[in-house]
Amino acid sequence: MNMKLSVIIVNYNVTRLLKNCLLSLQKYIREIEYEVIVIDNASTDSSWGDLIPEFPDVHFISSKINGGFSKANNQAIQNAKGEYLLLLNPDTELEGFYMKDLLDFAGSHSDFGGMGVRMHDAQGIFLPESKRSVPDMFNSFEKLFTNFKKNNSKSYYRNDIEEDAIAEVEVLTGAFLLIRNEVYQKIGGLDETYFMYGEDIDLCYTLLRNGYKNYYYGKVSILHHKGESTIKDEVYLNRFYGAMQIFIDKYYKKTKPMQYSFLKAGLQLRHKIEKIKLK
Repeated sequence: MNMKLSVIIVNYNVTRLLKNCLLSLQKYIREIEYEVIVIDNASTDSSWGDLIPEFPDVHFISSKINGGFSKANNQAIQNAKGEYLLLLNPDTELEGFYMKDLLDFAGSHSDFGGMGVRMHDAQGIFLPESKRSVPDMFNSFEKLFTNFKKNNSKSYYRNDIEEDAIAEVEVLTGAFLLIRNEVYQKIGGLDETYFMYGEDIDLCYTLLRNGYKNYYYGKVSILHHKGESTIKDEVYLNRFYGAMQIFIDKYYKKTKPMQYSFLKAGLQLRHKIEKIKLK
Protein backbone atom coordinates (compact mmCIF):
# COMPACT_ATOMS: atom_id res chain seq x y z
CA MET A 1 0.00 0.00 0.00
CA ASN A 2 1.20 3.50 -0.82
CA MET A 3 2.60 5.24 2.28
CA LYS A 4 1.02 8.68 2.36
CA LEU A 5 2.60 10.23 5.46
CA SER A 6 5.69 9.89 7.63
CA VAL A 7 5.49 11.63 10.99
CA ILE A 8 8.96 12.54 12.25
CA ILE A 9 9.45 13.26 15.97
CA VAL A 10 12.73 14.20 17.66
CA ASN A 11 12.68 13.36 21.38
CA TYR A 12 14.95 14.71 24.09
CA ASN A 13 14.07 14.03 27.73
CA VAL A 14 10.29 14.48 27.37
CA THR A 15 8.94 10.93 27.67
CA ARG A 16 5.61 11.94 29.24
CA LEU A 17 4.91 14.53 26.55
CA LEU A 18 6.06 12.16 23.80
CA LYS A 19 3.62 9.49 25.01
CA ASN A 20 0.71 11.94 24.86
CA CYS A 21 1.80 13.02 21.39
CA LEU A 22 1.87 9.41 20.14
CA LEU A 23 -1.53 8.71 21.69
CA SER A 24 -2.98 11.72 19.87
CA LEU A 25 -1.63 10.41 16.56
CA GLN A 26 -3.19 7.01 17.23
CA LYS A 27 -6.50 8.62 18.08
CA TYR A 28 -6.84 11.14 15.28
CA ILE A 29 -5.06 9.95 12.14
CA ARG A 30 -7.55 7.96 10.06
CA GLU A 31 -8.18 7.02 6.44
CA ILE A 32 -4.53 7.30 5.38
CA GLU A 33 -1.55 4.98 5.42
CA TYR A 34 1.07 6.51 7.71
CA GLU A 35 4.11 5.72 9.79
CA VAL A 36 5.65 7.32 12.84
CA ILE A 37 9.41 7.60 13.28
CA VAL A 38 10.74 8.72 16.66
CA ILE A 39 14.43 9.49 17.00
CA ASP A 40 15.76 9.96 20.50
CA ASN A 41 18.52 12.57 20.49
CA ALA A 42 20.78 10.97 23.14
CA SER A 43 18.45 11.75 26.04
CA THR A 44 19.95 11.61 29.52
CA ASP A 45 16.58 10.19 30.64
CA SER A 46 16.30 6.64 29.30
CA SER A 47 12.61 6.25 30.14
CA TRP A 48 11.67 6.85 26.49
CA GLY A 49 12.64 3.20 25.95
CA ASP A 50 9.62 2.15 28.00
CA LEU A 51 7.43 3.40 25.15
CA ILE A 52 8.83 0.91 22.63
CA PRO A 53 6.67 -2.07 23.69
CA GLU A 54 3.71 0.24 24.27
CA PHE A 55 3.81 1.53 20.68
CA PRO A 56 4.91 -1.47 18.58
CA ASP A 57 3.97 0.21 15.27
CA VAL A 58 6.26 3.19 15.89
CA HIS A 59 9.79 3.03 14.48
CA PHE A 60 12.12 4.11 17.30
CA ILE A 61 15.69 5.18 16.54
CA SER A 62 18.35 5.85 19.17
CA SER A 63 20.98 8.44 18.28
CA LYS A 64 24.29 7.99 20.08
CA ILE A 65 24.98 11.72 20.00
CA ASN A 66 22.90 14.87 20.24
CA GLY A 67 23.87 16.57 17.02
CA GLY A 68 20.96 18.97 17.14
CA PHE A 69 17.37 19.13 15.92
CA SER A 70 18.16 19.47 12.20
CA LYS A 71 20.62 16.59 12.12
CA ALA A 72 18.24 14.28 13.98
CA ASN A 73 15.34 15.05 11.62
CA ASN A 74 17.51 14.49 8.56
CA GLN A 75 18.73 11.19 9.99
CA ALA A 76 15.21 9.96 10.71
CA ILE A 77 13.91 11.07 7.31
CA GLN A 78 16.41 8.77 5.61
CA ASN A 79 14.11 5.97 6.76
CA ALA A 80 10.86 7.71 5.80
CA LYS A 81 8.66 6.08 3.15
CA GLY A 82 5.83 8.62 3.09
CA GLU A 83 4.89 10.87 0.19
CA TYR A 84 4.61 13.64 2.77
CA LEU A 85 6.63 14.37 5.89
CA LEU A 86 5.23 15.90 9.07
CA LEU A 87 7.89 17.36 11.32
CA LEU A 88 6.25 17.24 14.74
CA ASN A 89 7.46 18.25 18.20
CA PRO A 90 7.05 15.67 20.96
CA ASP A 91 5.40 18.33 23.15
CA THR A 92 2.43 18.69 20.78
CA GLU A 93 -0.90 16.91 20.51
CA LEU A 94 -3.30 16.66 17.57
CA GLU A 95 -6.85 17.78 18.32
CA GLY A 96 -9.02 16.38 15.56
CA PHE A 97 -9.51 14.08 12.56
CA TYR A 98 -8.10 16.58 10.09
CA MET A 99 -4.92 15.05 8.72
CA LYS A 100 -6.59 13.80 5.54
CA ASP A 101 -8.02 17.29 4.92
CA LEU A 102 -4.54 18.80 5.26
CA LEU A 103 -3.06 16.28 2.84
CA ASP A 104 -5.91 16.86 0.36
CA PHE A 105 -5.24 20.61 0.55
CA ALA A 106 -1.53 20.06 -0.04
CA GLY A 107 -2.23 17.76 -2.98
CA SER A 108 -4.49 20.34 -4.63
CA HIS A 109 -1.70 22.96 -4.78
CA SER A 110 1.05 22.26 -7.29
CA ASP A 111 3.22 24.96 -5.72
CA PHE A 112 2.83 23.52 -2.21
CA GLY A 113 5.92 24.03 -0.07
CA GLY A 114 5.06 23.73 3.60
CA MET A 115 2.04 23.93 5.86
CA GLY A 116 1.46 24.83 9.49
CA VAL A 117 -1.66 24.97 11.66
CA ARG A 118 -2.98 27.09 14.51
CA MET A 119 -1.15 26.39 17.77
CA HIS A 120 -2.20 27.16 21.31
CA ASP A 121 -0.67 26.46 24.72
CA ALA A 122 -2.14 24.51 27.65
CA GLN A 123 -4.08 27.61 28.73
CA GLY A 124 -5.68 27.92 25.30
CA ILE A 125 -3.64 31.00 24.38
CA PHE A 126 -2.85 31.33 20.69
CA LEU A 127 0.84 31.05 19.85
CA PRO A 128 1.74 33.80 17.34
CA GLU A 129 4.71 31.90 15.92
CA SER A 130 2.13 29.78 14.08
CA LYS A 131 2.37 32.34 11.23
CA ARG A 132 5.38 34.56 10.65
CA SER A 133 7.32 36.64 8.15
CA VAL A 134 10.92 36.19 7.04
CA PRO A 135 13.08 38.31 9.38
CA ASP A 136 14.16 41.65 7.94
CA MET A 137 15.45 44.93 9.33
CA PHE A 138 12.03 46.34 10.20
CA ASN A 139 10.09 43.39 11.60
CA SER A 140 13.15 42.16 13.51
CA PHE A 141 13.36 45.50 15.33
CA GLU A 142 9.71 45.09 16.31
CA LYS A 143 10.32 41.52 17.44
CA LEU A 144 13.42 42.34 19.47
CA PHE A 145 12.51 45.66 21.07
CA THR A 146 8.76 46.34 21.02
CA ASN A 147 5.50 44.76 22.10
CA PHE A 148 3.32 44.66 19.02
CA LYS A 149 0.99 41.71 19.71
CA LYS A 150 -2.09 43.87 19.10
CA ASN A 151 -0.68 45.43 15.97
CA ASN A 152 -2.57 44.35 12.85
CA SER A 153 0.26 45.22 10.48
CA LYS A 154 2.23 42.70 8.45
CA SER A 155 4.99 42.45 11.00
CA TYR A 156 7.14 39.52 12.16
CA TYR A 157 4.08 37.73 13.52
CA ARG A 158 1.41 37.90 10.82
CA ASN A 159 -1.18 39.70 12.94
CA ASP A 160 -2.93 40.83 9.75
CA ILE A 161 -4.10 37.22 9.24
CA GLU A 162 -6.90 35.91 11.45
CA GLU A 163 -6.07 32.97 13.71
CA ASP A 164 -8.62 30.69 11.99
CA ALA A 165 -7.82 31.78 8.42
CA ILE A 166 -6.28 29.80 5.58
CA ALA A 167 -3.63 31.95 3.93
CA GLU A 168 -0.19 32.10 2.38
CA VAL A 169 2.53 33.00 4.86
CA GLU A 170 6.29 33.05 4.63
CA VAL A 171 7.39 31.23 7.78
CA LEU A 172 5.86 28.33 9.72
CA THR A 173 7.05 26.62 12.87
CA GLY A 174 9.00 23.38 13.03
CA ALA A 175 6.70 22.19 15.83
CA PHE A 176 4.24 21.16 13.09
CA LEU A 177 5.45 21.42 9.51
CA LEU A 178 4.00 19.41 6.64
CA ILE A 179 6.09 19.10 3.47
CA ARG A 180 6.38 16.77 0.49
CA ASN A 181 9.18 14.25 0.95
CA GLU A 182 10.36 14.82 -2.62
CA VAL A 183 10.55 18.58 -2.10
CA TYR A 184 12.35 18.17 1.22
CA GLN A 185 15.02 16.06 -0.48
CA LYS A 186 15.23 18.44 -3.45
CA ILE A 187 16.01 21.51 -1.31
CA GLY A 188 18.47 19.62 0.88
CA GLY A 189 16.40 19.20 4.04
CA LEU A 190 17.08 21.09 7.26
CA ASP A 191 20.39 22.97 7.42
CA GLU A 192 22.47 21.15 10.04
CA THR A 193 24.44 24.31 10.80
CA TYR A 194 21.56 25.11 13.15
CA PHE A 195 21.73 23.07 16.36
CA MET A 196 18.37 24.25 17.64
CA TYR A 197 16.09 27.17 16.67
CA GLY A 198 16.11 28.99 13.35
CA GLU A 199 16.13 25.87 11.21
CA ASP A 200 12.40 26.16 10.52
CA ILE A 201 12.78 29.77 9.36
CA ASP A 202 15.64 28.72 7.08
CA LEU A 203 13.66 25.80 5.64
CA CYS A 204 10.62 27.96 4.91
CA TYR A 205 12.76 30.68 3.34
CA THR A 206 14.51 28.05 1.21
CA LEU A 207 11.13 26.82 0.00
CA LEU A 208 10.16 30.38 -1.01
CA ARG A 209 13.47 30.91 -2.78
CA ASN A 210 12.83 27.74 -4.79
CA GLY A 211 9.43 28.91 -6.01
CA TYR A 212 7.19 27.11 -3.54
CA LYS A 213 4.47 28.63 -1.34
CA ASN A 214 3.88 28.08 2.37
CA TYR A 215 0.41 27.93 3.85
CA TYR A 216 -1.09 28.58 7.26
CA TYR A 217 -4.18 26.43 7.88
CA GLY A 218 -5.90 28.02 10.85
CA LYS A 219 -9.11 26.00 10.62
CA VAL A 220 -7.50 23.28 12.74
CA SER A 221 -5.28 23.37 15.79
CA ILE A 222 -2.74 21.54 17.89
CA LEU A 223 -1.89 21.83 21.55
CA HIS A 224 1.74 22.85 22.05
CA HIS A 225 3.10 22.57 25.57
CA LYS A 226 5.48 25.36 24.71
CA GLY A 227 8.48 25.76 26.94
CA GLU A 228 7.93 22.67 29.11
CA SER A 229 10.87 20.93 27.47
CA THR A 230 13.12 24.01 27.41
CA ILE A 231 15.19 25.46 30.25
CA LYS A 232 15.59 29.20 29.68
CA ASP A 233 19.24 29.47 30.71
CA GLU A 234 22.39 30.89 29.14
CA VAL A 235 22.80 27.82 26.92
CA TYR A 236 19.30 28.44 25.55
CA LEU A 237 20.06 32.12 24.92
CA ASN A 238 23.32 31.32 23.15
CA ARG A 239 21.61 28.79 20.90
CA PHE A 240 18.62 31.00 20.15
CA TYR A 241 20.54 34.16 19.29
CA GLY A 242 23.28 32.10 17.67
CA ALA A 243 20.69 30.63 15.31
CA MET A 244 19.50 34.08 14.29
CA GLN A 245 23.11 35.06 13.63
CA ILE A 246 23.54 32.01 11.38
CA PHE A 247 20.48 33.06 9.39
CA ILE A 248 21.60 36.64 8.75
CA ASP A 249 25.17 35.51 8.01
CA LYS A 250 23.79 33.10 5.40
CA TYR A 251 21.32 35.40 3.65
CA TYR A 252 22.15 39.05 4.37
CA LYS A 253 25.89 39.42 4.96
CA LYS A 254 26.86 39.59 1.28
CA THR A 255 23.62 40.64 -0.39
CA LYS A 256 22.18 43.16 2.10
CA PRO A 257 25.11 44.61 4.08
CA MET A 258 23.12 47.49 5.58
CA GLN A 259 20.38 45.21 6.88
CA TYR A 260 23.04 42.78 8.06
CA SER A 261 24.84 45.38 10.18
CA PHE A 262 21.57 46.58 11.71
CA LEU A 263 20.35 43.06 12.49
CA LYS A 264 23.68 41.96 13.91
CA ALA A 265 23.82 44.94 16.26
CA GLY A 266 20.20 44.39 17.31
CA LEU A 267 20.74 40.71 18.03
CA GLN A 268 23.87 41.40 20.08
CA LEU A 269 22.11 44.08 22.13
CA ARG A 270 19.04 41.96 22.81
CA HIS A 271 21.22 38.97 23.70
CA LYS A 272 23.06 41.08 26.29
CA ILE A 273 19.76 42.33 27.75
CA GLU A 274 18.43 38.80 28.11
CA LYS A 275 21.66 37.64 29.79
CA ILE A 276 21.39 40.44 32.32
CA LYS A 277 17.83 39.34 33.12
CA LEU A 278 19.10 35.87 34.06
CA LYS A 279 21.36 37.28 36.79
